[in-house]
Amino acid sequence: MSVKKVFMLALLTCQILTSCNLTNPEKYFDVTVLNCNMITGISGDGLMQELESPSVKLKEGSKSDFAPMTRKETIDLKILYIEDNLKKLSKLTETAETKEMIQTSTSLHEYVLAIYKNEYRELAKMYDEGAPHEQIQVKGQAIHDKYNTRFEELFNKLTMLGKSYAEKHNISVKWGFGSSPAN
Repeated sequence: MSVKKVFMLALLTCQILTSCNLTNPEKYFDVTVLNCNMITGISGDGLMQELESPSVKLKEGSKSDFAPMTRKETIDLKILYIEDNLKKLSKLTETAETKEMIQTSTSLHEYVLAIYKNEYRELAKMYDEGAPHEQIQVKGQAIHDKYNTRFEELFNKLTMLGKSYAEKHNISVKWGFGSSPAN
């Protein structure tokens, strides 16, 4: 076989392989459904509890001394996580079977991202600047009241799609954690 024919065959093989969807069902499930576990706190009081008792980080230059994270740092980490997951979602190939699940997950991530970038950053600033506890609680409740209904709609839809998808592909999942009635 000539070099030209071998090259053309190799090129054709590469095109066929890259045009096929090689993503396995577990990857679809993990990115679209499972990764949403990190954003469920918006629905209940999980995020408020996290802001009241922030995580700790190593002090700069230390290997053993810790300092509490600012609430801004906590929210910024969540924003980075959501943005990273949106990138992963955009790289998934939509199929007839996965299209609605990917689109719902993307909608949920975009919805929550806007809330984190605006209202939750404002709330974090209130915490970090020492605003009165009552003011913080009122702001947190206002965020919940304004956004929870749509969040629950998207989250419940994604959960139902995810349950069906997991069952169809024999993906073992323990459902039942979280504040959503869909669990």
